[in-house]
Amino acid sequence: MREYILERIHRALEHRPGSELPPPLALPTLSPEEALKLFQERLNANGGETVHLDNLGAARAWLLDFARSFAGVALGLELPESLHPDLPILPPQEAPLGISWALGAVAETGTVIVSSQDGRRTQLLPPTHLVFIPQERVYGTLLEALAALQSALPSAVGLHSGPSKSADIGQIMVKGVHGPGRLIAAVVAEPQD
Repeated sequence: MREYILERIHRALEHRPGSELPPPLALPTLSPEEALKLFQERLNANGGETVHLDNLGAARAWLLDFARSFAGVALGLELPESLHPDLPILPPQEAPLGISWALGAVAETGTVIVSSQDGRRTQLLPPTHLVFIPQERVYGTLLEALAALQSALPSAVGLHSGPSKSADIGQIMVKGVHGPGRLIAAVVAEPQD
């Protein structure tokens, strides 16, 4: 019976023209400067914040000033020790600030790529999430980012394109419902000491 039905379907469709797949999407390649600018524009438009820092020393100095208003911090496992602020270390569910080191960023969507190995609780539970991103890892598209990071990708990544927000109830936008209400991406031009 199965063969009979499949044969009837095949006969009914054999005179129909085949459909063609569209050509692969060809996006223009962005220069590193264009990718950085677009990333900052898109993340800011999504409600995130960006800061550009020259090197790890400048990042450390900026962090010391930024972190002053927080009572404690949760740190990602991949964060360089030079970027550990002088704050009490708290569990992510109690920390007002979480700090992570990103795998990279995507310019076309203003997205930060963070590793699950860095500690997802640090990325999602504190109300403010600060992510340091090496500038050379700001990619034009997600495809470019995944291709470049392929050998270093963990089993899971987080794609953060701004602060958590939801309008599930009453169509009223609320920030910080499913994650941090504030996302700051600190792009470090020269991440090596």
